Amino acid sequence: MKATQRYERITRQVQADARVPALSVAVHRADRPLWTFQVGEGVDAGSQLRMGSVTKTFTAVLVMQCRDEGLLELDDQIARHLPVKAHGELTVGRMLSHVSGLQREPFGDVWDTMRAPDLEGMLAQLDRAEQVLRPGRRFHYSNLAIALLGHLVGRLRGGTWAEVLQERILDPFGLHDTAVTPQRPVTGYQVDAWSDYAHPEPSTDFGAVGPAAQLWTTAADLARWAAFLADPREMDPNGTVLSAATVEEMRAPQTVTEEVLWARGFGLGLILHPRPGAERVVHVGHDGAMPGFLAGAYGRVGGAGTPRALGAAALGSSGTARDICELPHELLAAVVEEDPAAIAPWVPGPPAPPQYRSVLGRWWSEGFEYGFSWRDGTLHARAVDAPGKLPPAVFAAVEGSPDLFRTVSGREAGELLRLTRDADGTVVRMHWATYRLSRGQEAFDGHRF
Repeated sequence: MKATQRYERITRQVQADARVPALSVAVHRADRPLWTFQVGEGVDAGSQLRMGSVTKTFTAVLVMQCRDEGLLELDDQIARHLPVKAHGELTVGRMLSHVSGLQREPFGDVWDTMRAPDLEGMLAQLDRAEQVLRPGRRFHYSNLAIALLGHLVGRLRGGTWAEVLQERILDPFGLHDTAVTPQRPVTGYQVDAWSDYAHPEPSTDFGAVGPAAQLWTTAADLARWAAFLADPREMDPNGTVLSAATVEEMRAPQTVTEEVLWARGFGLGLILHPRPGAERVVHVGHDGAMPGFLAGAYGRVGGAGTPRALGAAALGSSGTARDICELPHELLAAVVEEDPAAIAPWVPGPPAPPQYRSVLGRWWSEGFEYGFSWRDGTLHARAVDAPGKLPPAVFAAVEGSPDLFRTVSGREAGELLRLTRDADGTVVRMHWATYRLSRGQEAFDGHRF
């Protein structure tokens, strides 16, 4: 079966089994044309559906842009940047990763009235919102926290959240079908559990809570965004939207969503889904829900066969079909199974620089053996007994100090590696994160075996 035929069949199965009136999906990868598919009534490739809380990933990127430009720090209290009458001690970073303990929604029965507050009203009643958990205690999802961060960004930039979003992400990244107010909206439904009736849901503007859930989009736009979250170096090589290093920082786990079952985590505004049965693979993105709509957008990071910039999105016009949120994960897995990335051939490279050749080979530290090698123009190290798919530690020379390296990734990231030479210039000892490395096995007191 052709790969895209399988993607289509998976999508059709979800639409039929979960009874989704309209379903739009897309798969983006760097080495193939965009694949997009729609099934159901009144939907085509240009139709816009609500992404719900996937909006939070856009707001998170806006926050990190401000951080990178020195406008804020993640440890800043929000009162430093936004005039609030309560909860001003909460930090930007904790709010972004849902460990602030702030209640889920703004004060009031928003989901009964279907009327979201404006910014003035939300801030005026912020003292009536509860601090339901001690900050940092555990994961607690909060639309209110992300909404406040969105308006904080607007205030720092001298505009509204929507204006800053358009200027700083949607226009430069070319997401022309993603909008606060849609041009070609699809109607959302709640499908009756005991009949085939689909009841149309109201299309509600989320007001001041918009930075948490307002956006409409197409599957094609959203799959491109998911690919960016997974592989910013491919999707945004010049860092126009955000530097690759910062996107990678956003993907670092800040908390788990359950204290016992560590099956899902949160980074800085991103959901992290380690994939069971797939070695060293995580899907990064977000799910979304609004009345009449469910959505999911994820990019795949790591794993053999994963193409560059692989992202998938699913948008459905049903508020009850949870399978919509699982569909991007199914599509990502199907891509790797049916049409994996080509295996790049190994190509010989230049030798290690003469001054570092005596570093290469096996070294001992703390009773364990490590192998140091020169790969792709840089110094690498890994434990001799480490699993083959475990990434090595990678080093970069410290400018102006030829015998000093900084660990830039992998084991002991951030720590220094210091070389010690004999009178002939041969490296005879090293210290990594202050631990001694020697050519033979040594005890901590210097005894040689």
